Amino acid sequence: MATLSPTRSLPTAEEVALARESGRALSAYLQTRAETQQIEIVDDRGKAHPVRMPVSALRLLVDVLTEIGEGNAVSIIPIHAELTTQEAADVLNVSRPFLVQLLERGGIPFHKIGTHRRVRYQDVVAYKERIDAERSRALDALAEQAQELEMGYE
Repeated sequence: MATLSPTRSLPTAEEVALARESGRALSAYLQTRAETQQIEIVDDRGKAHPVRMPVSALRLLVDVLTEIGEGNAVSIIPIHAELTTQEAADVLNVSRPFLVQLLERGGIPFHKIGTHRRVRYQDVVAYKERIDAERSRALDALAEQAQELEMGYE
């Protein structure tokens, strides 16, 4: 199981360039109807080792390389993972105390293990999607109102 790393460092310029190149090269093989693909990994002795992988994993790898190629740090979290309050706060880009208040108000379901709160990753993502949709609707309403009032927006 993948875990969240406490420090997410940004990729170097060298890693960004390599990720762009690798992502482009691998994306050409996503247009297949096959369920698996085979790639080769070359060890430090120059020996090639074939690795078969599902195309879905190859797609994920291309997505990761695309993000790194844009200079972003990447974390992979299983959908069914349980997060600490700090990890959940990091996903939402809010403070831990704010997240705890949100949990206690019932904004996101959680459970306790002893005295520690745990939040399912998919519940955090569902909350984020719900809040983002509400914000988008509010912005649309404001833009519509500004147009009706002829405030210079067209």
